[in-house]
Amino acid sequence: MRNMTVKGDRLWDSLMEMAKIGATEKGGNCRLALTDLDREGRDLFANWCREAGCTLKVDKMGNIFARRAGKNDSLPPVMTGSHLDTQPTGGKYDGVFGVLAGLEVLRTLNDVGMETEHPVEVVVWTNEEGSRFAPAMVASGVFAGAFDLDYGLSRADVDGKTMGEELKRIGYAGDEEVGGREIKAFFEAHIEQGPILEHEEKTIGVVLGAQGQRWFEITVTGQEAHAGPTPMPTRKDALVAASKIVTEVNRIGLDHPPFACATVGMIQSHPNSRNTIPGEVFLTVDFRHPKDETLSQMDAALRAFCEKLAADGGFELKLEEIWYSPPVEFDKDCVSAVRSGAKAAGFSHMDIISGAGHDACYVSRVAPTGMIFVPCENGISHNEAEEATPEDLAAGCNVLLHAIIERAGIA
Repeated sequence: MRNMTVKGDRLWDSLMEMAKIGATEKGGNCRLALTDLDREGRDLFANWCREAGCTLKVDKMGNIFARRAGKNDSLPPVMTGSHLDTQPTGGKYDGVFGVLAGLEVLRTLNDVGMETEHPVEVVVWTNEEGSRFAPAMVASGVFAGAFDLDYGLSRADVDGKTMGEELKRIGYAGDEEVGGREIKAFFEAHIEQGPILEHEEKTIGVVLGAQGQRWFEITVTGQEAHAGPTPMPTRKDALVAASKIVTEVNRIGLDHPPFACATVGMIQSHPNSRNTIPGEVFLTVDFRHPKDETLSQMDAALRAFCEKLAADGGFELKLEEIWYSPPVEFDKDCVSAVRSGAKAAGFSHMDIISGAGHDACYVSRVAPTGMIFVPCENGISHNEAEEATPEDLAAGCNVLLHAIIERAGIA
């Protein structure tokens, strides 16, 4: 087993073929969840899995499970996978690498004729990004019991289309119940989406866990008025108030070094007319930190600031926390399997904490879980310029292969 390797060229070719679906002019991908392009990507993955001899099942959240039978197929599966949906200006590797690395593991097991004791499954989780439907990772969240099924299916995009409606439209509203079954272990391979591995010149990140996250939606209501006749001292400019919140969010992040991250990623001004003082502004806030106590302090600081801002300026202000994901610590045995896989394959490696949320974070609530990171160029992700080398991607896939075999067992 030590000398067994995946076919890096085959993995790369699969990634480039999938990247044609939703390709953008700048070399990235736009394959938003439950769009026609997402359906095309799902169909391609499903066809490849059938060619590899897998059986496929789809649950009521649209999660796809491709199963390679084990010698004792009644045993709980060792599972791996990630997601196929992207950001509007996303890259070719975020999510899809973890899916196709899992497929490449199955193909490699077929190549060498290896039978595992436990079955092995590759999963595609629905709407990991949370770009079209908030919150992120909602389908793996339903699988893990963090959300109920009705909540997941009722999530709507900006046009009011729900996940349930769109799953039916694209033909991926499955019949299988969501979750509720035993899993031997789950592994997710992913690009790092940060600069640490590249900076440290390491090939493999052994992921110990993930930062906690809090997502907020804030609506500031002032008063629309004419931009010309309205004196500056009498204005209730909602956009000016929102800009102060943006500045405060940034300050909160800087006040909790070195791990805190604080971002205003979306802002919408109404009526959005050049000669009308904005009367209402909607904005989002994303807080992250590996310590729950610090994350709570950041939450309290934002709430106190917004309360004072509204009182002092005469604004109406609605602040709602729409999502909370506590810090995650991955299973020690799965982490050990990743570390052992890196050593067995001869790759340089280091322990690392994920700064981003992943489906693995929810799955860890119901199954022993581990993650494998590989470097991405300049740490850039959620960007059409996202890049990773074929060599690093193959290395991560090889580590995944070793970890899966260790947990699934050789028959």
